Amino acid sequence: MSTHFLLFLCALHSAALGVFHLCFWRLFDWKRALATLDRPNRAIVQILNLRLTFVFFAVAALCLLYPEALATTPLGRALLVVMVLFWVGRTIEQFVFLRGLRHPAVHVLTAVFVLGAVLFALPLWLVTPAA
Repeated sequence: MSTHFLLFLCALHSAALGVFHLCFWRLFDWKRALATLDRPNRAIVQILNLRLTFVFFAVAALCLLYPEALATTPLGRALLVVMVLFWVGRTIEQFVFLRGLRHPAVHVLTAVFVLGAVLFALPLWLVTPAA
């Protein structure tokens, strides 16, 4: 499997998570659910979600626009490591914060997070960095 194709899959994964996060207002009925929070906490949740959405779309764009640099340069490879750590950490947080929740969507999301870690790790294993 080529590095460009792997990073294309990373881009798809990141963009899909970005779209998913844009759906949070409707999926989780945030107009009603967040109304129980005070204004600062309600704002923080929504701002964090929008910034995370931005990061997902930015990472997707970088994977599409700079696959060679991501796979071979120290800075690109560092970004791949950061994304691996992001997805490993998010997987761990799934077990910490959703412990005991047996909903099928939780299991699907756990698989999506593990997939992210694997996708971003593969170019690190399969490509020799530039000298």
